[in-house]
Amino acid sequence: MIWKLLRQHISAMQLLGFFLANLFGMLIVLLAFQFYRDVRPVFSQRDGFIRNDYLIVSKRVAVMGFTSSTFSQREIDDLASQPFTKSIGTFKASQYKVSCSMGIEGVANFGTQMYFEAVPDQYVDTRDSLWRFREGDQVVPIILPRTYLAIYNFGFAQSRQLPKLSEGFVSMVDMTVLMRGDGKEKRMKAKIIGFSNRLGTILVPESFLDWSNREFAPDADVSPTRLIVEVGNPTDERIGQYVQQHGLDIDEDKLQAGKTTYFLRLVSAAVMAVGLLITLLSFFILMLSIYLLVEKNTRKLQNLLLLGYTPARVSLPYQLLTVGISLVVLALAMGLLWLCRTYYMQFLWSLFPTMEDGGLLAAFVLGLLLSLLVCLFNVLAIRSKVAHI
Repeated sequence: MIWKLLRQHISAMQLLGFFLANLFGMLIVLLAFQFYRDVRPVFSQRDGFIRNDYLIVSKRVAVMGFTSSTFSQREIDDLASQPFTKSIGTFKASQYKVSCSMGIEGVANFGTQMYFEAVPDQYVDTRDSLWRFREGDQVVPIILPRTYLAIYNFGFAQSRQLPKLSEGFVSMVDMTVLMRGDGKEKRMKAKIIGFSNRLGTILVPESFLDWSNREFAPDADVSPTRLIVEVGNPTDERIGQYVQQHGLDIDEDKLQAGKTTYFLRLVSAAVMAVGLLITLLSFFILMLSIYLLVEKNTRKLQNLLLLGYTPARVSLPYQLLTVGISLVVLALAMGLLWLCRTYYMQFLWSLFPTMEDGGLLAAFVLGLLLSLLVCLFNVLAIRSKVAHI
């Protein structure tokens, strides 16, 4: 009966304006968020181990390669002090001889000479339980360049009619490394935990490399020949200027990927900001509509309160109306998002067949949080207005 009494002054056009504005704003926010999550792996070429805001820096090699290619502490400090640098780490290389044999079920099928490099653990994005070594451990975790597997599959194996190997199969292969130096040698098991697109080196944990260098090459020069630099903005022109002035080399492809990811982040943030602005404006439209309704029904509300109805009971119809509209908006926004995503994901999958599907759960959680926030503000504002009467 209260609802029948209070709904007489409700303007359908005002509520429709709020509904459409809120739906439009919510859809823009969710679509920008979901599109960024879906497209970012394509441009960033994320391999799960090294992010694109990390640059690999080395010195240019002279014609005959006789000049020093190591970095002094002064050069490292100078690069670390640059405004575009957020943090900096050094590559450490093994200073002893390493050979590796690989096989299945304990039978060695082939072997090769190799080397190890390491970077500080903070620059390697993997689970601590996998990327860990303590002195006394008998298994060394290794990350290999994905190009190594491609060279074997499409070069060596294809020319000799050997079977091609998948990443999962290689990770299960028995691998043994033999380290020799300073009159000592030690044989250890190794475990390939993954492959990297960005690192053209055989990566091991820093703790293992520090221990093995002390054990097999205690007097060797361990000055770094490469640096890993975390930058705040890969598009900063000062990066290229600094590299040119100091005769350094960086991977231009990876720098371009970092720039693309940065621009994608900016565009997505701008679109989301527009969507949030529209959602905020729709919230004010609703508040204005509710305030007008309350003003039109002031006499009726006063009479209901004098009859003994509580402010919570009187304001409940308005609150249910706003909450119901917000939930309908969320449902329709998720449905439209699913339709839009189905369309553009078919196009992306045709270009990148191996791209993974991240799902809509994160977008749904974001939409639910926005809806709950809008509902909370509306409920509190309506309750306050009725209590004021």
